[in-house]
Amino acid sequence: MLSQDDVAAMLRQASLRVTKPRLAVVGAVDRLPHADTESVIAAVREGLPDVSHQAVYDSLHALSDRGILRRIQPAGSVARYETRVGDNHHHLVCRSCGAVVDVDCAVGETVCLMPSDDHGFRIDEAEVVYWGLCPRCAASAND
Repeated sequence: MLSQDDVAAMLRQASLRVTKPRLAVVGAVDRLPHADTESVIAAVREGLPDVSHQAVYDSLHALSDRGILRRIQPAGSVARYETRVGDNHHHLVCRSCGAVVDVDCAVGETVCLMPSDDHGFRIDEAEVVYWGLCPRCAASAND
């Protein structure tokens, strides 16, 4: 878990003002990895009951733009946020319940992550989403 001091330092390093909504948003996302916006708003309001939707949306946008949060949006899903940034990890997504789980990037020879032609791009990230059923949904499907 990130401390308030760690988050404040991250904000300052990213040239962002340290505000209560920003601190609360990072704290909420840190506690609830892969949370959607509504879940973040609800969690932030536990400590800041009067915070507006707009303040949370603005914070999520600024924090994602500056690399403090990572925004992911699996196909057919709402945007979700996480504090795990900068390591190019991937995600497992349940087709049934929508659960999202981190999975580390493949190591060694990863042919599927190298394009056959980079068209002159300097590639710095590959986005992979693995789809399937989580253990709970798979067990229910077999019943």
